[in-house]
Amino acid sequence: MSSPVFNAKPEPDQLLVDIASYASAYKIESDAAYETARYCLMDTLGCGLLALRYPECTKLLGPVVPGTVVPHGARVPGTSYMLDPITAAFNIGCINRWLDYNDTWLAAEWGHPSDNLGGILAAADYLSRRNLSEGKLPLTMRDVLTAMIKAHEIQGVLALNHSFNRVGLDHVILVKIASTAVVTAMLGGTQSEIINAVSHAWLDGHSLRAYRHSPNTGTRKSWAAGDATSRAVRLALLALNGEMGYPSVLSTPEWGFSDVLFKGKKLQQARKFESYVMENILFKLSFPAEFHGQTAVEAAIALHPEAALRFHELDHIMLTTHESALRIIDKQGPLHNPADRDHCLQYMVAIGLLYGGLTADHYEDLAAADPRIDQLRLKMIAKEDPSFSADYLDENKRSIANAVQLFYLDGTSSERIEIAYPVGHSRRRSEGIPLLWHKFEANLRSRFPVKQTQLIMELCQNQAGLEETSVPQFMDMFFI
Repeated sequence: MSSPVFNAKPEPDQLLVDIASYASAYKIESDAAYETARYCLMDTLGCGLLALRYPECTKLLGPVVPGTVVPHGARVPGTSYMLDPITAAFNIGCINRWLDYNDTWLAAEWGHPSDNLGGILAAADYLSRRNLSEGKLPLTMRDVLTAMIKAHEIQGVLALNHSFNRVGLDHVILVKIASTAVVTAMLGGTQSEIINAVSHAWLDGHSLRAYRHSPNTGTRKSWAAGDATSRAVRLALLALNGEMGYPSVLSTPEWGFSDVLFKGKKLQQARKFESYVMENILFKLSFPAEFHGQTAVEAAIALHPEAALRFHELDHIMLTTHESALRIIDKQGPLHNPADRDHCLQYMVAIGLLYGGLTADHYEDLAAADPRIDQLRLKMIAKEDPSFSADYLDENKRSIANAVQLFYLDGTSSERIEIAYPVGHSRRRSEGIPLLWHKFEANLRSRFPVKQTQLIMELCQNQAGLEETSVPQFMDMFFI
């Protein structure tokens, strides 16, 4: 006969306390983090505006029940929707992630910390409009940037030493955790309420990575982050209404997250929560390609002039890459949809070689009908360079190296183009920021007239002016 379990209430797991303490009380001192957060805000919203060109994305937007009217509703940039903050978070998160063109963080786990902006903006806009209706002050964009820095940090630091993909879980689990913490804090939650909310985020059943990998790659990967950040807003509101938390959700033997979903491994911070992640975030600036393949596409584009002239002389193409790229985007056989194609290293490289560029339209069915793409894919050999894999995980390097070389039937070969750091890397920040501005303006113009584009550009060029702007004023600038 087993002994009865002693039912004493445990103290909260230390990681819950650390997350809640950081979200509620830590003061960001880094000017570089705030400047980078401004760039991240611009880039992420621009990606969302560009995604509105695609019906497969826009069909998912709007209220859950058509015609729903929400007092103090949150705006969805680039649309006329005014939604409850949970639904608005899904909408914003969905458009921002749709094209796989927003920022990236690569470590033991991968992800896109700007995915948290869906919940942050929706909650900030809703709270601000409610405050104004009660004669209170709205939040400012400084508050939004602070929340972004903190969400980036929570997601990115937890990704440094925890590989959720190794146990089959999708990286949007970290979006849910980070968004829940910062949104609860934004909405006025105490440290205890943040702990309660975040415990629920860990308790949730979590997304499987099946929708990102062969043979099931599909469009859910483009709205999964919106789903996660909207769930975070829901959990925050529950906690603020007094819903209890589960303090040992991570560590409880047999029933806790570590034992059930993480093979018994204890979750711990790799470093203190500060502003490291935002300061070192990766931007996708040249083309919308899964980040592990960014430098491969850049190398392919450099080889385009030669490849275009000698296409029919090719014998094989050597792709030298790192382990994570092989695990995620090395793909043979038929590709069934745009989501399948933008997670195929060989497809992206083929487009770069053939066209000397890569846009979101290259993943659509019309472009994919070019028979030369699959002809090139069949000639590609992908292999790992262990030094690339080691430098990818090195905290002092964080490279995303790829090399491409063409080999011809006559025995000759092209130059081997090797690129360690993509243009969006912090090591190439001075080169990348002008491209970020160009990308942002082009994305604004895809949705707004010239005057509206100019007004947004002028505000975003002024760090202090942007930070002082109220959230409703800012969101109204993106309203149609």
